[in-house]
Amino acid sequence: MTAPTSAAPAGPGRSRVASAAPSGAAGSLAARASAAFPAADAEERTRDRVLNAVLEHGPISAAELGDLLGFTPAAVRRHLDHLSRDGVIEVKRATRAGAGAGRPARRYVLSSQGQSTLGNDYLDIAALALQRLGEMAGPEAVRQFAVERFGDMERRYAPEIDAAGPDITARAQALSAALSRDGFVASTASIEAKAPLPAALSSVQLCQGHCPIQQLAAQFPVFCDVETDVFSRLVGVDVRRLSTLARGGHVCTTHIPTGRPAAVGAPSPEGTGNPDEVSNHLQERP
Repeated sequence: MTAPTSAAPAGPGRSRVASAAPSGAAGSLAARASAAFPAADAEERTRDRVLNAVLEHGPISAAELGDLLGFTPAAVRRHLDHLSRDGVIEVKRATRAGAGAGRPARRYVLSSQGQSTLGNDYLDIAALALQRLGEMAGPEAVRQFAVERFGDMERRYAPEIDAAGPDITARAQALSAALSRDGFVASTASIEAKAPLPAALSSVQLCQGHCPIQQLAAQFPVFCDVETDVFSRLVGVDVRRLSTLARGGHVCTTHIPTGRPAAVGAPSPEGTGNPDEVSNHLQERP
């Protein structure tokens, strides 16, 4: 007798979590289920598109989502209400510059629960292992683990960012592209200094909409600190973290000054890192 097949319920972040394609009897059952409920499957795919758009572009309003995805206001709000009930998105009330007086607009971002939905099955095990490592070998051992982890990122990204040349903005954009390919949903925004402020105060804000190790970084802030050090070496200037997902921000935001040329011959990650230095977590929950 063949055992009944139990299918895991499709969560809101289903499209971003890799899974093996069903085969054999399971594949046949899945095909029949999909054929039997095409409307429900299409609805879930549409909801995934809304979720992914909030992840990539949030904070974003319902009207902006409709324009971006080509959906009617009623359709967008139906999916937003469903995602809100599931707890994977939340509302941020914000007043846009130049909008005048009135109620702040409702803008949507991924919630902490939504971030954790996007594939963190092994983070609990990793957190326990790092906790034991810290207890047995001290905090410097945990920091060294983070240095080695981000050292691989630095070695992979460095040739691409160096190819962008000495311009800081171009290097920040190259870093953003590399991060996006690794699933960090990164973007950059240039901020030009207005007179009477000197042009040297111009900057780029690098934002990361997703952090694969958010839960881990919340328990071990050294991961954010080491990542910030890597960004600084890659772009060639001192950078500062303004917010992180691990500390409750809706994105990780890094301030990159662009008013001076990139430094050449930045030190390697093995030569940096003082466990007694102040954390780069300068932000508060927005």
